Amino acid sequence: MPDLKPERPRYRALLILIWILAALAIVTMLPFTASKTNDLGYYSLCSFAPWSALALLAAAGVIWAIRSYFLTRAT
Repeated sequence: MPDLKPERPRYRALLILIWILAALAIVTMLPFTASKTNDLGYYSLCSFAPWSALALLAAAGVIWAIRSYFLTRAT
């Protein structure tokens, strides 16, 4: 039987991708000079905030669910 420990590079890569998407969701909400205000009424790094942040968090959640499925299936 193959060694299916959670330390495998595939699981680590998915975890890193989750953290990157979550960090990008936070970064999109930071105040910044932009050409127009976002839906919350202030100038942020992304003028599509908070919708872009929610989309990034949703993508991170889907990847987290996939990673959790792989981890429970591996044991």
